[in-house]
Amino acid sequence: MISHFDHIVLTVANIDRAVSFYETVLNMEPITFGEGRKAVRFGQQKINFQLLGQELRNHAMEGAGDVCLITNWTIDKVVAHLKACKVIILEGPVTKSGALGPIQSVYFNDPDNNLIEVSVYEKSRTAF
Repeated sequence: MISHFDHIVLTVANIDRAVSFYETVLNMEPITFGEGRKAVRFGQQKINFQLLGQELRNHAMEGAGDVCLITNWTIDKVVAHLKACKVIILEGPVTKSGALGPIQSVYFNDPDNNLIEVSVYEKSRTAF
């Protein structure tokens, strides 16, 4: 029935700061859609940003997000890039369980304290 995620929404205190962080640290493409809403896109997915209280159907608080992103970089390259961007790594590299099997992950927070996990699958598990 379900084939993949289209987008997720993160609640943030400052949308421009969030867009800048995801563009700089995670190399995502900033986009504007709808009536001036902002997001970042990567592959065939996107992350929309909203201010607290902007979307009345969504009761998420700032920093409530917990997102795992798969990269085609090596975990060493990810760690080096995060350090170059002055991002504090909370945990990792560490082995975790992804949707398709074991992954190597590093964890850090975005500017709004959403937990971001960037992970690498074993070579035999990289294709969907």
